[in-house]
Parts: sequence; structure tokens; C-alpha cells
Amino acid sequence: MIKKPEAFRSEVRENMRGGQGSVRIEHLWEPAGEMKSANRMVSKLIIGPGCGIGPHRHDGEDEIFYILNGTAEVDDNGVTTILGAGDTILTGNASHSIKNAGEDTLEVLAIISTHKND
Repeated sequence: MIKKPEAFRSEVRENMRGGQGSVRIEHLWEPAGEMKSANRMVSKLIIGPGCGIGPHRHDGEDEIFYILNGTAEVDDNGVTTILGAGDTILTGNASHSIKNAGEDTLEVLAIISTHKND
């Protein structure tokens, strides 16, 4: 299946999870009707300077952030790190947050997957 950007469902969330400003979410693939895998979210996040997603956790899920463009400040369970294009973070049951720490737009591929039943 091929999908072009004009077909992506897009939404803007203000103060997402207690974060500053707005985050635009472009849903690349939808869990209902398009994907058969255990991915709950496969999206591109577009985050302006000074904006971000506040601290949260995903019980029973993993979240991957892959930085496409820009500079991100991530908090991974209390450890703050600066990430750039090509860097990635895997979170799960730990608290995490992300915000744009640069002057350019931050673009992030975000994938949330449900844990397998082992």
C-alpha cells in the first residue's frame, strides 16, 4: 500500500500532555483499517521552537522517537539528553518527554507499539 502526504490525517494538539505550545501530528498509518500490526501510532510529529510534549508514560507499550530534523531535548526517566537528526530513543514504562530545543522546526517519527504477550 502506498500513501502520499496529502492523504495523511493531520491534527494539532495544544499543550500535549502538559507540554508547551502546539504539536502537529501527521498520522502516516492508521491502526484501524490500514495496519494489522500491534502499532498504535505511526506518525510524524512537527514541533515548533519552544514547544513540546510533557512527561508521560506508556504502560504496556513502547514508544520510539526518531529525530528526522532539528534539535530535541528528551527526558528519559529523569535523564535529560539533547538529540539531533539520526538519533533515536526507545521508551516504555518509564516517564519521558520531548521538546524542541532549537530554532528550527523539530520533526520526529513517532511509533507506539503494544508489548507482545510472552
